[in-house]
Amino acid sequence: MSEKTFSDRWQQLDWDDLTLQLNSKTTRDVERALSADTLTTTDFMALISPAARPYLEVMAQKAQTLTRQRFGHVVGMYVPLYLSNLCANDCTYCGFSMSNHIKRKTLTPAEIHSECKAIKALGFDSLLLVTGEHQRKVGMDYFRETFPLIRDYFSTMMMEVQPMATEEYAELRTLGLDGVMVYQETYHESTYQRHHLKGKKQDFHWRLQTPDRLGQAGSQQDRARCADRPVRSVADGLLYGRGASALSAPALLENPVIPSLFPRLRPCAGGIEPESLMNEAELVQLICAFRLFAPDIELSLSTRESPYFRDHMVPVAINQVSAGSRTQPGGYAEEDDPELEQFSPHDNRSPQQVADALLAAGLQPVWKDWDKYLGR
Repeated sequence: MSEKTFSDRWQQLDWDDLTLQLNSKTTRDVERALSADTLTTTDFMALISPAARPYLEVMAQKAQTLTRQRFGHVVGMYVPLYLSNLCANDCTYCGFSMSNHIKRKTLTPAEIHSECKAIKALGFDSLLLVTGEHQRKVGMDYFRETFPLIRDYFSTMMMEVQPMATEEYAELRTLGLDGVMVYQETYHESTYQRHHLKGKKQDFHWRLQTPDRLGQAGSQQDRARCADRPVRSVADGLLYGRGASALSAPALLENPVIPSLFPRLRPCAGGIEPESLMNEAELVQLICAFRLFAPDIELSLSTRESPYFRDHMVPVAINQVSAGSRTQPGGYAEEDDPELEQFSPHDNRSPQQVADALLAAGLQPVWKDWDKYLGR
């Protein structure tokens, strides 16, 4: 029997049944999960349920112990580089949405060199490339031109752009791509359709099948062709505040894609009011539940969160953070231009200030993922 795909597993979810299961969890279910050495998906559901809220301190203590066991005191530092804010989608929650009347900009090769030099001067060697979703103007032709320029500066390069075809991911590996980050925003299809009004991003299932295409790009034939350049990391994220739900996480975590990002909505041009507010206590509960359920996965917290929240949450369960983020093309080498932003970050400290806060908490900030000579 062939292995089930990410999309196959999603189609088996019964949202009404999942909601009923979650809300029926009891304190006994929570205590059983907390005492287990290895958690089941049922245990995970207990830990994100309302019944677990009185156990938040216990969850945090156990999450911190597991984080130190698996990752020591190391916290990886990375930064996003926005290449373009052009977008061919109309999404209700995004500052880059095509219906927003904002200035548009796509970095030229010369501007990319300037951005890379400015980022390197900040200390980073791990980079996340971000664009709006515009397949024609910021697609493979653009990436073929720009990826080799960027790769010369950094030891690790991930991307967060529009979902792509299998053969395109395979080619990007040969250009130095290390990992892919994809936001599904929500796994609830009717909620998804309400917020994606125009463009390719309206296709819920094309986006949902991205992990499958990434897996196919890692076939034996592809590995033989570019064995020294695997896409070794695939991260998938919900955007909390859009009616996105962690209910589907137990099923999704049975697949190779790990939801390791915990972003909440931030103010942006044309942005909507959040449908379902997730407060900080609920976010702490969710992060700790993920750490207890999957102790070995990397959990990341971005500058969407406040300095206070990040300084207190990172020592508990986080091992990857962004810092000094600029969410517009040209934000590092040029003067800040808020009109180009995708959203407004909450933690506006410099990278060194974030690193100093980590050191003060007894953690070790690490500015790169690996050295190039170690099998790159």
